[in-house]
Amino acid sequence: MQDGKITLAHIDESVQKVLDVGHMGNVDTPEQALSDFADQYPHAEVIGVDISPSQPQWIPPNLKFEMDDITQPWTYAPNSFDYIHMRWLIGAIPDWNALFREVFQTLKPGGIFESKESSCIIQSDDGTVPYGSAMDQWGRVFIEAGRKFGRSFQPLEENLQVLAMEAAGFVNIKVYNMKTSLGPWPADPKHKEIGQYARLALEQDIEGFIMYMWTTVLGWTREEIAVYAAHLRRELRSPQYHAYYPQRIVIGYKP
Repeated sequence: MQDGKITLAHIDESVQKVLDVGHMGNVDTPEQALSDFADQYPHAEVIGVDISPSQPQWIPPNLKFEMDDITQPWTYAPNSFDYIHMRWLIGAIPDWNALFREVFQTLKPGGIFESKESSCIIQSDDGTVPYGSAMDQWGRVFIEAGRKFGRSFQPLEENLQVLAMEAAGFVNIKVYNMKTSLGPWPADPKHKEIGQYARLALEQDIEGFIMYMWTTVLGWTREEIAVYAAHLRRELRSPQYHAYYPQRIVIGYKP
């Protein structure tokens, strides 16, 4: 969520059909955020799609979850959705232009597309994330892995969302940039809380984020990953690192 809002797009009560790819959310669990969205728009049919199964014990009657690979040709009817939302597809998309063309075709005229992506680069504005630190190494290793298997881990740095939206034909494109802190170092209470959640999410499953890719694609051993994870956790818990990662929300409209 952004400032208590599930989405930054302006969606009115006339919305009838919604598709969510990767599932909405930020601090809340993605499934809960999507359930909240369905509750907020009870007259809309809401579909959550992901490549892995996701089915909470209780969901609103107007929400359903589906398994599908969105990098393949879509089977949804053209001009059938009022709003499509995507998030956290970094490193998963071989062709952003092709994906956004599918979104454009599937939206109704006047439909809204909202894309939220994050950078893999952990950085600081005050030099407290130095070159060669575990935090600095995080993004560099993902970028290297992406180059080897043909997936970009730099959607923000390469401006992929905006370029792909423009190429697909979207208009009135709006861009919102933000920083997500890692740890409770910010003075602002809201950003301090976000930083605590973001640090916890990363710290709890560092190995889960990197194990397959760093071992299979880059040849790291499990022992090397364990050592790296220990260094990263130590830095995440240290107050001397004022770390964050950039995020970007891009909203476009189908003419």
